[in-house]
Amino acid sequence: MHHPHHHHEAGGCDEYRTLDRRRFLEAGSLSAMAAALPSWLPEVQLAPSQNSTRDIVVSVFLRGGADGLTLVAPFADPFYYSGRPTIAVPRPDATSPNRGTALDNFFMLPPGMSALLPAYLAGHLLPIHAAGQRYTNSRSHFEAERYLEQGKPDDYSLESGWLARHLATSEPMDPSAPLRGVSVTSGMPRTLQGAPKSLPIPGPPGYSLNTPNELALQRLYGGAWAPMRDAALDGLGTVNILRALDFTNYRPANGATYDSNNFGNALRAIAVMIRGEIGLEAAHVDYGGWDTHANQGSVGANGVMATLMTEFSRGLAAFWQDIMQGPQSLRVTLLVATEFGRNVRENGSQGTDHGRAGVMFVMGPAVAGGRVIAEWPGLAREVLEDGQDLRVTTDTRDVLAELVQKRLGNPNQSVIFPNYVPRFRGVFR
Repeated sequence: MHHPHHHHEAGGCDEYRTLDRRRFLEAGSLSAMAAALPSWLPEVQLAPSQNSTRDIVVSVFLRGGADGLTLVAPFADPFYYSGRPTIAVPRPDATSPNRGTALDNFFMLPPGMSALLPAYLAGHLLPIHAAGQRYTNSRSHFEAERYLEQGKPDDYSLESGWLARHLATSEPMDPSAPLRGVSVTSGMPRTLQGAPKSLPIPGPPGYSLNTPNELALQRLYGGAWAPMRDAALDGLGTVNILRALDFTNYRPANGATYDSNNFGNALRAIAVMIRGEIGLEAAHVDYGGWDTHANQGSVGANGVMATLMTEFSRGLAAFWQDIMQGPQSLRVTLLVATEFGRNVRENGSQGTDHGRAGVMFVMGPAVAGGRVIAEWPGLAREVLEDGQDLRVTTDTRDVLAELVQKRLGNPNQSVIFPNYVPRFRGVFR
């Protein structure tokens, strides 16, 4: 029996439950700090800091394999409806109260995603469909997450994350900032593993060290081995900076309101840190629960996925309104990825099994949005991968690499995405 507030667990596969435990164990160990950067890094050309024109990047990971065919549904592909007799979102011209809202003449947002319409209509939201990991066909959460976060498939020797390598190969935007990267998670996700001046802080508003006092810490670490000393002093600097930010009385701009759930709270905390101008360059947040093997519930008040989508889209919409809307919009780009999509055809328990391509989102004032980018391979059985999945036509790294080069001003593509030559998709204006 599932309690309502545990709706995330509904239908999740065994691998996922084990994975969460493994992630927790890894997070608790020093490996998060020690998974430092590869020895070849000194050869890179550091992206300059002088141009304070770099965007702050916010990375959102939908863990569990989010169903792109529901998040942005292809109502004009007839095989969408024949493959999903009970879980498809009704067409925009249907009479059903659960009908989708057309984004163009092919794709629509389901009711649970409608909070994102204003950002889309403002040209600040860009869904990229049939996106995923082209050069691996792993259907294991653990492997697929790892490959996406490290920016290279099928390689277990790489320990650092793509966003960590961006920070490591660029000068700090503010050399005095103790905190360049933050993950609002209980352990460092691989995306930021090995990043300089970066910490996992599950609850930024309440962040402080359980230490007797700061003076003692400074004495303790003042003469320590340099990397340890610097890390300790950055930790102290971070405590002091976060203490000085007024998380409690923060007033979002443009009348935005964040819901007080985990996702809303995380995005609100990131907004406070961005508006506080503390030198933060990268933030990451995880949103779990997308492993919808059973009772997917794409629409309707109690649908598992409908509930997730509502929370997700409202969180993004509040962040957009607060940080990105109107003339005061800040130089921030937010991107959303997931490790893989789901099967095209629903299974016997009205859910979907692990698939291949899904949908990514990029949001921000510099995004060439208000349209859907998709090289649509089609959903007819004979064109599906393995006869069951939407094919990947846009590699996730094409989008990440365009962000790194065009918005983060970092030319070190071959270090950040080893052995890959990206194809830019016109994601930014």
